[in-house]
Amino acid sequence: MLPVFFISLFVFIFLSVPIAFSLGLSTALGVWMHDTLPLEIIPQRIFVSMNSFPLMAIPFFILAGNLMGAGSMSKRLVNFASALVGHFTGGLAMVAIVTSMFFAAISGSGAATTAAIGSILIPAMVARGYKIEYAAANQAVAGALGIIIPPSIAMILYGVAAEVSIGDLFIAGILPGLLITFSLLISAYIIANRRGYVGEEKKSFPDVLVSFKQSFLALLMPIIVLGGIYSGVFTPTEASVIAVVYSFVVGFFIYRDITIQQLADTLKKSAISSSIIMIVIGTAGLFGFFIEMNGVPGMIYGSISDVVTNKYIFLIIVNIILFVAGMFLEGGAAILIFVPLLLGTAVNLGIDPVHFGVIMVCNLAIGLVTPPVGIDLFVVSQLTKLSIVRIGKAVIPLIIILIIDVLVISFFPPLSTWLPSLLK
Repeated sequence: MLPVFFISLFVFIFLSVPIAFSLGLSTALGVWMHDTLPLEIIPQRIFVSMNSFPLMAIPFFILAGNLMGAGSMSKRLVNFASALVGHFTGGLAMVAIVTSMFFAAISGSGAATTAAIGSILIPAMVARGYKIEYAAANQAVAGALGIIIPPSIAMILYGVAAEVSIGDLFIAGILPGLLITFSLLISAYIIANRRGYVGEEKKSFPDVLVSFKQSFLALLMPIIVLGGIYSGVFTPTEASVIAVVYSFVVGFFIYRDITIQQLADTLKKSAISSSIIMIVIGTAGLFGFFIEMNGVPGMIYGSISDVVTNKYIFLIIVNIILFVAGMFLEGGAAILIFVPLLLGTAVNLGIDPVHFGVIMVCNLAIGLVTPPVGIDLFVVSQLTKLSIVRIGKAVIPLIIILIIDVLVISFFPPLSTWLPSLLK
């Protein structure tokens, strides 16, 4: 039964069947072949998987990010980042990275960050003499910060699947996110220095203050969200609702740059994105239930523990598995598949589940920019009309930097665990 179940899953994925249906159909086949499980368990487990209060945060954070992107928030953040780092060598590439970090703290999504910032900065970089392939690759990788910098939809999924505090995960993602941001900034400077990409005119201190004032309300939202969660004022789910209200009030009443038509389009777009994620969550929950019932996590732990007794070797294996998985699976689906398979072994080897979650999310952030299923690559491909192959070649050096960052995050746990423990 189990061989047929896993073979059918890989066949569906190979045939490019959407991951939600691949998980659902293969698990339904496994349940049908099972001696004791009734078919009624399929809708029951799908409903149970989605019937979670913390999961309500996902559609609200998606809506908050889309509301921020619908107005002038992204342009205001670009102006502020340009005032801060635009004058350095490779300034516009740095602006793309810093702005993506700011916007990531609003959207929680890699694709949304890439689209919102890339639509502004990729044309600006090309106009300043940057190669279009590099401009696209830089923005795609910068957009991957969207699932690392809190609030992160990927971390919410991991927190629910692993039964770990989402607030702890959000705080744990801050230092790894900053590490990746600074490493990308250094790479942008080195590449720009070699290729002669000069910076913009340096802004005066009053100009910096003006741009900060204009973007202040956008920068304030993640402070409200994270501050409220960790001070105990509200839960992550309640924080997501507050983020929606805040972004609507700022965009519609204060900045007044969101029209009724834009609001309707944003609600529709957010509903579609949320429904796709929830379908994946439902079928992935069914998948997790089925493999746990059949003792697959125990089998994996037994197989690994016979060979691997060192947690660092295990982390190397996990990083390789997640890197390859990220090339073919959407990040949220990969989390929901691999958490029940790998987390038990990680905990038994003494790895903190919060640290393990950050490792998973950072690995899957690389998956956003690796062919053939890298979502960020498809976003910048649409923006630039370049082929995935051309962008893929330009992104290779940046992927190597991300891999080094992930190894540092994996083998230096305090980078993920120090802030949560400090705030407690």
